[in-house]
Amino acid sequence: MQVAKWGNSLAVRLPADLVRELGLKEGDRVELHADAGGLAVRRQRRPEEILSGLDRFQGRLAARDRLSRDEANER
Repeated sequence: MQVAKWGNSLAVRLPADLVRELGLKEGDRVELHADAGGLAVRRQRRPEEILSGLDRFQGRLAARDRLSRDEANER
């Protein structure tokens, strides 16, 4: 990957193979993490992906996952 000057900042140019592998498109946000194997790149979920997950949720939780207001407010 190449680091280049972009205005007063620096930018990383991603190889086309990586862009295809991650399914990136203009405007997507990515996270870069240094690990033992080098640099890890991960695409953040898009707003429509997050919303589709919420649509499937529809406010239903299993009884074991429900929060107790009384327990949360105990002192």
